[in-house]
Amino acid sequence: METVNPQDLVATLGSGGYPAAPWFLMLFKVLGFTLHAVPMNLWYAGVLLAMLLQAFGGEQARRWSARLLRQMPVIIAFGVNLGIVPLLFTQVTHYRVFYPATILIAWPWLSIIALLILAYYGAYWVAHGLRGGETQLRGARVLAGWLVAALFIAIGFVFANGFSLMTNLQDWPAIWQRTQVAGAVTGVAMNSGDPTLLPRFLMFFSLAFTTVAVHMVFDAGALARRESEVYRQSAARLALPVHVAGLAGFAVFGSWYIFGVMPETSRSALLAFPGVIFAVSTALAPGAVAVALFTLRGRPVSFGAGVAVAAMQVLVLGLNAISRQIAQSAELAPHLDITAEPVRWQWSPMVLFLVLFVAGLGVIAWLVRRAVLESRAMESQSNGSPGRG
Repeated sequence: METVNPQDLVATLGSGGYPAAPWFLMLFKVLGFTLHAVPMNLWYAGVLLAMLLQAFGGEQARRWSARLLRQMPVIIAFGVNLGIVPLLFTQVTHYRVFYPATILIAWPWLSIIALLILAYYGAYWVAHGLRGGETQLRGARVLAGWLVAALFIAIGFVFANGFSLMTNLQDWPAIWQRTQVAGAVTGVAMNSGDPTLLPRFLMFFSLAFTTVAVHMVFDAGALARRESEVYRQSAARLALPVHVAGLAGFAVFGSWYIFGVMPETSRSALLAFPGVIFAVSTALAPGAVAVALFTLRGRPVSFGAGVAVAAMQVLVLGLNAISRQIAQSAELAPHLDITAEPVRWQWSPMVLFLVLFVAGLGVIAWLVRRAVLESRAMESQSNGSPGRG
């Protein structure tokens, strides 16, 4: 069969141009991914950890597990909606490689919708089984909880396939030739031949555990004020080993990814100025969070401490998103130059997007604030003092 040049499979340059300047599009791609990563990490690794603690944890560990599983339907709703932003801007800025890559794995990619629907319904059913303060799942809901955890991990693996294939252009011809029928792509492939896939997947999965650990502290300090002091002490104590385990995985698999299998162009971009600043910060920032959790171990978590540690973790995720973008841009540079696109500002959709984006974040902030105030009001009532609403 005739040899196919990977560049021949890259989509042609669109005639419409970008609706906004590349810096604007990249800013919201990175910002959107950072915001999406917070709830996404909680379902990605959190449901699995919650089910492990349901099976093997003590009383207080199961209490945290039940709290997270009850919160999960809302967390999923936030995460799915926030995930629209980075996906939208990826489709705008990287459409020439995003669409060919996802066409090559079309059926696994489309299966994300079905998997997510099943996981969402399952999470609701599991949460319903823990209503009324129950801390132990029973019967079929135990199996449902494990299934939800497996579905979210499977979704993450398909996403890792899609976004790693987006930059793995050298394998596109082989995948196309292996799966095509009369020249038409069947869409049943996966990016299994990419050496970066597994370490990249495991690195992000490990990072998700650090977010789950921070959620333990934030929840105890801001949302669990009606829980006992014993619980809030145990939450801080449990968070540290979970974070350290996630941090260890992030270090091991991140080192494997960067120094073992990452393309030289991406590694050079991360180790040269100014990329090295973000690479080093990305590597060290989770350690600072671990130190903060160490100082909180065994003590009831205050509201201020919970919010401060959560803010630190958002910074960790933001630095990771920036480093991820630097590596991605460097790897795609031989095939894709987003600055070459003409820019034709479309002011009306841009203004509408900004208004809705800010309004959406405002609604989320208001909902979180109401949850915090309700928790503190319940604490005040349990102490015999008037609550605040």
